[in-house]
Amino acid sequence: MSTRLDIISDPVCPWCYLGAANLLRALAARPEHPFEIRWRPFQLHPEMPPGGMDPKAYVAAKFGGEGRIDAMNARLATMGAEAGIAFRFDRIARSPNTLDAHRLIRWAGAEGVQTRAAMALFRRYFEAGEDISDAGVLEAAAEEAGMDGAVVARLLEGDADRAEVSSEVEAFRAMGVTGVPTFVIGGRHVVSGAQPCDLWTQVTSEIEAAALS
Repeated sequence: MSTRLDIISDPVCPWCYLGAANLLRALAARPEHPFEIRWRPFQLHPEMPPGGMDPKAYVAAKFGGEGRIDAMNARLATMGAEAGIAFRFDRIARSPNTLDAHRLIRWAGAEGVQTRAAMALFRRYFEAGEDISDAGVLEAAAEEAGMDGAVVARLLEGDADRAEVSSEVEAFRAMGVTGVPTFVIGGRHVVSGAQPCDLWTQVTSEIEAAALS
C-alpha cells in the first residue's frame, strides 16, 4: 500500500532543493519505499514581477543585508555539496517569478515525471543560473524530464492552469503554510524544512513497519 507524500515547494527555494535531494537520496537506498510523491506549488515571492528582479537587491531587501545573505549561501554550499548539489549562486542573474515553473510541474504530474521536472528546474536555476521563468528554459527542462517540449511551449503561450496553480498556492497560505519545503505524509503528518537523509530513512522504516503490523 502506498503512502502519499506531498512536497510543497518553490523552485527558487534553495532549502527546497536541499530537502528534496536528501529525501531522494534516502529513497534511492529503499527502492521499494511506500511513497507516492506529489509536488505541490508554493510561491515564496508571489509579488515578483513577470520579468524578475536582481537577486541580490531583492533578497537583501527582504531578508537582510548582503553579509547575511553571503553567510547563508556559504552554509548552503557546504550542505549542498554533502547532498550532491553544486550551488552556484554567483551564476543567478535574475530572481524569477515561478508561476510558469509551477505550471510545468503540474503538467509533469499527468505524465508521472513530476520529480524529474522539479529537480531539472532546481538544477537549472541553482547550478546553471538559468532563468526558469523563460519559456525556452522551461521547454528544455520539460524535455529533460521526458515531456514533449513543443507541447509545453504551446501551453505556456496561453493561460492553461495559471488560475489553478495560483488558487492552490493561496490555499496552502490559508492553511498556514508560511515556509517551504513542507512535506505532508499521508495527508496528516507534516515535516518542515530540509531534513537530513537519516530522518527520511527512519520515517520510511516506521511507515513500512506500520503497514506490516
